[in-house]
Parts: sequence; structure tokens; C-alpha cells
Amino acid sequence: MSGRPPENPPARENRLTLRNRLREKVHRALGGAARTRAVLVLGAILGLDGADKGAVSTMAGPLKHAFGINNTEIGLLLTVVSLVGAACTIPVGILTDRVRRTRLLAASTALWVAATAMSAMAPSYLWLLVARAALGAVSATAGPTVASLIGDFFPVRDRARMYGAVLGGELLGTGLGFAVSGIVGSALGWRFAFWWLVIPGLLLVWAVARLPEPARGGQGHIQPGQERIQDEREITADRSQPNGASSDDPGDGGGPPERGAAELAVERSGVQPDERLVLRSDPRKLSLWRTVGYVLRVRTNLVLIIASALGYFFFAGLRSFATLFMTHHYGVSTSVASSLVLVVGIGALAGVLLGGRVADRLLSRDRANARVLVPTVCLLALPLLVAPALYSTSLLVALPLLICGTALLGAANPPLDAARLDIIPPLMWGRAEGVRTLLRTVGEAAAPTLFGWVSTQVFGGPDGLEYTFLLALVPLIAAGLLGLAALRTYPRDVATADASARAIAARTDPQTKR
Repeated sequence: MSGRPPENPPARENRLTLRNRLREKVHRALGGAARTRAVLVLGAILGLDGADKGAVSTMAGPLKHAFGINNTEIGLLLTVVSLVGAACTIPVGILTDRVRRTRLLAASTALWVAATAMSAMAPSYLWLLVARAALGAVSATAGPTVASLIGDFFPVRDRARMYGAVLGGELLGTGLGFAVSGIVGSALGWRFAFWWLVIPGLLLVWAVARLPEPARGGQGHIQPGQERIQDEREITADRSQPNGASSDDPGDGGGPPERGAAELAVERSGVQPDERLVLRSDPRKLSLWRTVGYVLRVRTNLVLIIASALGYFFFAGLRSFATLFMTHHYGVSTSVASSLVLVVGIGALAGVLLGGRVADRLLSRDRANARVLVPTVCLLALPLLVAPALYSTSLLVALPLLICGTALLGAANPPLDAARLDIIPPLMWGRAEGVRTLLRTVGEAAAPTLFGWVSTQVFGGPDGLEYTFLLALVPLIAAGLLGLAALRTYPRDVATADASARAIAARTDPQTKR
């Protein structure tokens, strides 16, 4: 005997085994390979945009030094992205309802990469501001298009949970933006905090271009365990066969409308639709102003838009100055502060993954307003955790409270986003999300500049950001109170959207009449 120990399996084989196990776990958690692909691509789109905003926030100090600017002008770099994006969301919403959404996303992502490269090359503050404005124009595509794709990729019963997984990508991207940009920027300079984003941006262009376009109106939902996503052209071809369905145009919402847990729970509760808002013809033929008017007449939608705007107002301000706040308030370095922001972001990630699951679980138990109840409770409870965390100067005390607070803030978003899809007919999702994004972004856009101005001009002194963050908790309380009003109107608006979807389907295909 040689006495030599038996050889271990090759390292490459071990890595492949670990990768396969991880892939299986992810597929099992999300419901199969096809769902995993859709979630990863859509989440990466939101994540890349969040990473860019995180890069600006974490490089606030170096940018102030490089261009001789103050907090207000740092805030303006983030505000201009939101303002220009808001101006572009309505046109994007119209395109979302009328063209191939995946193609629209791929083109906008390619332009996003170009705008990010412009930011990295900026020789002056004005150049950087213009580059940020261009970035806002192309990033406007994400909101309406991703929301519409989620509605057509995933069945109603799973929508809040899957929305949470996609929003998890946004939080991961924001966290990576803080962490990687902080490390790279500290080591190589602020320009490289933007340059590194170009590489994942180019990879994402390739991934989005290869993503199949789902059929509209629930005909192309990805079922649990499905291995590949069917493109709308495949579904059209299948339906044109002799044994296929009777509608010739699934991309236009043909076929019987899907009825999910929300609609069934509302139906069992006996709530009747608002006949004044029931649509009976293709809503894509409505003019822009009639579309906007209809979206804002849905009472729950209006309330949720305002509540969402207030929530994003706080989050945008907190995200913009989180690194500066931590370096001063807790006495840590920029790189440590960036890492702490990433740790706090883990709470938000846990929240978005759990919030949708809790809402869908309650909905399956016939709690018809579950997708409004969960975010309302989270928004009302959040200030109770965040206020003492902001006031305390002990990182040991503040960190657990901030993690739990951001978890509540994250948990509110997936149910709210799914609820908005529940109360709007499917063929209006793109434009409705465009209207919502426009109004929400106005508040979100004002946050960085307003936070910077209030911290400098109103409170001033070394504790200006602390008092500004505490004052900004008031809009969060208002958002929670608005949620209480939406609890009463949501079931009726769900019934109205369901009645509209069935009336439109019956008009285009008489065999879908019930």
C-alpha cells in the first residue's frame, strides 16, 4: 500500500455540484427555470438603476470635493434623473401598451449604458448634470414596462410574491451600488464608481434582447415548474391551429380573462363593481387625457399612488444621504458607512421577499383586502422603529432598529404594486403605471434636493441631516393613514377591473361571455 490518502473530487466538479444545487434551490423557490429567468432579468433592470443611484450617493463626498459643490447640488444630481424620468413615463406607458416590451427595454438599457459612460467622463458639474438628465430619460422605461411584464408573466395568485422577488433585485442593485462603488471609488476615484456599471449594463442588454415577449391578457402566464417562456408569437401560432382557442390575437388580450385570488375573494364577499367605471371596449383606443382621467378616477389607485409617493419620498432622501449621515452621526469612514448601508439593505431585501408572500397567503384565506392591509400595517409601524434609530448615536442600538425598519419599508412595496395591477384592466397597465410613476416620481425627485436644502438651510449645523430624516417620518405616517382609506375602496375597484376585463374579452370574442 502506498499510504497515500484517497484523492478528493476535482475542485471544478465540486464547484459545478454547488452551482447545480444553488440553481435547483432558486428554481424551487421561484417556481421553475422559466420563472427564474423572468425574475432575474426584470430584477436586474431595476437593480442596475438602483446601483447607479447608489453610486452617486456613496460618492457624494468625492463629488463635492471634485466640483466644489454642496448637499443641495448633490441632491440635484439625483433629482434631475427623477424629474426627466417623470416627464417621459407617460409616452413610455403608451408605447408599453402597444409595442413589444422586451424590445423597448433592450433599447433603453443600451442607451442607459451610454448615459452612464457619459457620467464617468464628466469634466464638469454641468456635464455630469446633463448626463444624469439623459439617464433619467432612458430609465423611465423601467417602471411601466416591468410592471406590465410582471402582470403578463405571472398569475394573479402569485403576483405579489413574484413582484417581491423582482423588487429584491432593485434592492440588491442599490446595495451593490453602495458597496462596490464605495470600494472602487475610494480606491480608484469617483469616475470608476460609474465605469464599473457599464460592464453589467452591456450584459443586461444581451439578456433583455433574448427575453421572450409574453402574450397580453393572461394568455402567456408562466406556470410553476415551466422550463421555458413561450413567446407571444408561439402562442398565436398555437391558437391558430384547429384545436386552438378561438381568439386570433392573444397579444391583444383575446381569450377568457384570468380570475385570480383577489377577484374570487372579492366575488365571494359579495362586493359589486362600480358600473360607472366598467370599460366595455378596448381601452387602448382612448385618448391620453381620457386614460389619465380614468386611472385617477379609480379611487384606490389614486390613494395608493399618493401613499407610494410618500413612501418613495422618504426612501429617496434616505438613500441619497445615508453614507454622509452615517459617517458623521456614527463616526465611521466612508467605506465602513457604505458597508453598513449594505447591511441595512439586507433588512429591506428580507422585507420585499416576505411582504408579498404574507399578502398572498392572507389573500388565499379570503382576506380580500390583504394586499392593502399588509403595507398599511408596515407603514404605520415603521416610524416607531426608525425614529429612535435616527436619534441614537450608538451604532449598536441603531443598526438592529434600522434593519427592522427597512424590512417594514420593503415589505410594503410588493403588495402595493400587485394591488395596483388588481384594480386596473390589463390592457391599461402600461399607461396606468406611467401615470403612477409620473406622480410618484415628482415626490421622489424632490426628495434629494429638498433633504439637502433643509439639512443645510433650515437646520444647519452638524446634526442637520438627523433632524431632516426625523421630520421626513411625517409623510410615512400620512401614507399609512391613507392605506386605512384604501382598505374600504379596494374590493370594489377589484370587482370593477374584473368586470371590465370580462366585458372587453366578450366584445372581442363572444365565446368568452359568461
